[in-house]
Amino acid sequence: MIGLACVLFLDLGTTGVLPWWAVVLLVAVWVVLFVVACVWWTPRPARLPWLAATGLVVWLVVVVGVNVRAG
Repeated sequence: MIGLACVLFLDLGTTGVLPWWAVVLLVAVWVVLFVVACVWWTPRPARLPWLAATGLVVWLVVVVGVNVRAG
């Protein structure tokens, strides 16, 4: 869950770099990951770091993809 909190700060911290629609997309993906993390909290706690890693990879792909497309 701490990893997902860090990913949220990354997502919201890119508001000055990315267009608004990309930030909304990142936050929407984060909400889905957070809901899955809440569901997995007790039955599968070992999988939660993978959700944070997934959020980090999605953030990286969106940031690089949007900036390459814009440039």
